[in-house]
Amino acid sequence: MIQFGRDILNNSSTASAREWLVTNGIGGFASGTLSNINTRTYHGLLIAALDPPLDRHVLVSSIDEQVTYAGRPYKLYANQWAADAIEAPGLALLERFYLDGTIPVWIYRLGDALLEKRIWMQQGENTTYVRYKLLQGTAPFSLGAKMLVNHRDFHTTTRALNWQMQVKRVDQGLQVDAFYEAKPLYLLSQDAQAWPEHTWFHDYYLATEAYRGLDELDDYLYAGWFNCELKLGKACTLVLSTNPDAKLNGSQALKAQQRYEKDLLKTAGLKGNSVAAQKQLTLAASQFIVDRPTADAPDGKTVIAGYPWFSDWGRDTMIALSGLTLTTGRPEIARQILLTYHHFVDEGMLPNRFVDDNSQPAYNTVDATLWYFQAIYAYYMATDDRDLIAQLYDTLVEIVDWHRTGTRYNIQQDADGLLYAGSDGVQLTWMDAKVDEFVVTPRIGKPIEINALWFNALHILAFFADELEKDGLPYETLAKQAETGFAKFWNPETQYCYDVIETPMGTPDPALRPNQLFAVSLPFSPLTPAQQKSVVDACARDLVTPHGLRSLSARHAEYVGDYGSDKFMRDSAYHQGTVWGWLMLPFIQAHLRVYKDKKAARSFLAPMFNNMQNHCVGTLSEIFDGDAPFTPRGAYAQAWSVAAVLEATQAIENALV
Repeated sequence: MIQFGRDILNNSSTASAREWLVTNGIGGFASGTLSNINTRTYHGLLIAALDPPLDRHVLVSSIDEQVTYAGRPYKLYANQWAADAIEAPGLALLERFYLDGTIPVWIYRLGDALLEKRIWMQQGENTTYVRYKLLQGTAPFSLGAKMLVNHRDFHTTTRALNWQMQVKRVDQGLQVDAFYEAKPLYLLSQDAQAWPEHTWFHDYYLATEAYRGLDELDDYLYAGWFNCELKLGKACTLVLSTNPDAKLNGSQALKAQQRYEKDLLKTAGLKGNSVAAQKQLTLAASQFIVDRPTADAPDGKTVIAGYPWFSDWGRDTMIALSGLTLTTGRPEIARQILLTYHHFVDEGMLPNRFVDDNSQPAYNTVDATLWYFQAIYAYYMATDDRDLIAQLYDTLVEIVDWHRTGTRYNIQQDADGLLYAGSDGVQLTWMDAKVDEFVVTPRIGKPIEINALWFNALHILAFFADELEKDGLPYETLAKQAETGFAKFWNPETQYCYDVIETPMGTPDPALRPNQLFAVSLPFSPLTPAQQKSVVDACARDLVTPHGLRSLSARHAEYVGDYGSDKFMRDSAYHQGTVWGWLMLPFIQAHLRVYKDKKAARSFLAPMFNNMQNHCVGTLSEIFDGDAPFTPRGAYAQAWSVAAVLEATQAIENALV
């Protein structure tokens, strides 16, 4: 389904605008563009999670391939060394690109010969395979590969200066030691011969980083040369790994990855409309689920919020959990994730995010903990797993108690039964953009989605109490109190809800934002049927786009329709009109609740699938411009975007009309 021809591939702009991603299930990944020109600090053939799932470092930046066929040399590589200096002889040779599952495949035309190149990773290991296979040809064929390596944090760039790495021969390849006590890198092959080198290539130009106003120049070390002879139907595999005992048989490794992906699709048991697209998204969903072992949970799992730069975030994990695991037939993964986060509850709060060096997580969130209730509820409704509910129940009670009496950042239940949250200089809701000390959307007071989640959390806890034959009446009483207080969110002039009430300014915020949809889409709604319809209609008219919902109405004075330029401008626009793909899920859930119209719901969802052909192929982007043509922006693969489309598809199929 995902494939491109020469019209895209032979042009550096169009081929570089599309990216690919493969992952290893422990936080590591490989990523690049269809052109093979690196444009980000996050592009590389081996970005290893040195302390899984984080501490990610670029160890192999790229490979410059040259082949000789029938006595004629061909250069397959593509690089950019300055803003106007693209050296890309390989582009003209690219005939086809497609995804085999999640595996990117390039087909090069060399006279009458066809050469195939594939890239994938070993699951559970920082190992990347790059495999070349001669599909068609009538003469001797020789492949040579320059191995361009690095050893840097994936957020940064390298300035080599006098950096001297140690490159030495080992059995079936090379070992690269970047510095004393650095994790060794192994460049291996059972099909090719290797020779060590040590030459720095300076000032590789990263065009996307330049556009983002960040450091755009990087240095790569030419650390070795591999050469192999290819015959028709035969392959040569280069293995890039932190494991000295990595498996070198490329055919077996490829079959193992293909079998892994086939099993994922079999487990998902997909049905209904758009099965082909659902299959691709099911495979994309698996890329976000990674190991997070701890002393308390050695089999722990978590969710990488997005590639290429996000770590695992509590909020994103709980929002995405159902779509990534339950809709794909993997409830056991959901269970592991819920138990993993249970061990990180502190003062009644889930972590907002885990930092890149795997040190103490940050707890600056008001909604991640409330989404935890929703994720557990969705899991229970899918599995009827009473054992897990019994295991987590006391922690859920503790969470509610902390929120009633008060926890970090002035998060506390007020006399009206609603939650108040916020303090100066801190961003606590999902609208969390901050530039230095400037919080773009502080939303201090009583945000609407927080109180919709609080109302639902109380109902869910009362339900769990009844299921476990405990006393749920106190939580039903609290939920009723919150429902009464929720009436203050209704704005009779606009006929939809305020976004935040009881703000520091003393006046409610009347901005039309998508946050009020959660008061309709969540299982328990505090709004009347007439109010629910009015909210859905208002959001449909002003916020819905082909790729998600705007974060702010385009009619608002502070609306920004272009998410671009430098960091300050991007972060200032992040929640001021930028479109978010994951918001299509609550809109469709709310629309189904109000209108019970599957055909209409599908019409909103269908354009979302088109994004798989753009940005990072085979997956879905984080955000889009608020203005047409709704260009994809931000992280090129986002967990809750993928989860939202999968869950929305299932919601439409299962809706009772």
